[in-house]
Amino acid sequence: MKNLNVIIITGLSGSGKSTALKAMEDIGFFCVDNLPIVLLQKFLEIRAGASSEVYKIALVMDLRERSFIEKHVKIISKLKRKGYNIKILFLEASDEILLQRFSVTRRVHPLSEERTILESIKLEREKLASLKGVASDIIDTSLFNIHQLKDTIQKRYHTPLNGKRIIINLISFGYRHGLPHDADIVMDVRFLPNPYFVKDLKDFDGNDKKVAEYVLKWDETNQFLRELYRLISFLTPLYEKEGKAYLNIALGCTGGRHRSVVILNQLDRYFAEKEFQVNINHRDIDRE
Repeated sequence: MKNLNVIIITGLSGSGKSTALKAMEDIGFFCVDNLPIVLLQKFLEIRAGASSEVYKIALVMDLRERSFIEKHVKIISKLKRKGYNIKILFLEASDEILLQRFSVTRRVHPLSEERTILESIKLEREKLASLKGVASDIIDTSLFNIHQLKDTIQKRYHTPLNGKRIIINLISFGYRHGLPHDADIVMDVRFLPNPYFVKDLKDFDGNDKKVAEYVLKWDETNQFLRELYRLISFLTPLYEKEGKAYLNIALGCTGGRHRSVVILNQLDRYFAEKEFQVNINHRDIDRE
């Protein structure tokens, strides 16, 4: 049980707890939303005995579970005495920002019985004051958007497991079909000689040996690859240092069938040689 690293995410409604939980999940935490506090000990006992691989746990607990306020101090203190490593992450935001968020999402506040949203926010802040006082970490999310909060959480709580490295997702695509929405790095390879205009190569894709040989025979191709490898070798450890779980790299040509496929396959080999986990997706290879 001492191997379990438990983060209880709590705080004000609308402060970003769901975003924080998703950020934790992306960096390898086993995540549960709205676990009743009375089940916490049993849950941790089960997780401690289930698998040595699950050593990081993140739980959202808040006022949606009515007994949380009354029982959290006693239960968490008891578990700490038993040797569990439990930390409390408390999220908050200003009344004005919380009002804006409830207005945009049209969510119902958990304390809104015959109260205005502002009255509910103030009451919740009062009820959670003692919990905030014992929190291990407090984050005011007033000035954060979703992406900034996610980045902040991951920077604070990312700890690589046994040297586990960032996962590389490689995507080839055609500009005529649109950019990949989730790409972190996008490289345009339309400057390379195009097999589409070679009669004997036009009908084949970049996985074909003859197409690959054509694209790779040019000096500019090999110079580009050298510079690309140099850039990637510089960036990858910095992304790992920042706690990023995935790095999405997209390479695009006009149609996504020839040049981008060939270069992406080269990049796949580069990462594989350095023992990264690589996922490859030739998104538009079968499109006209």
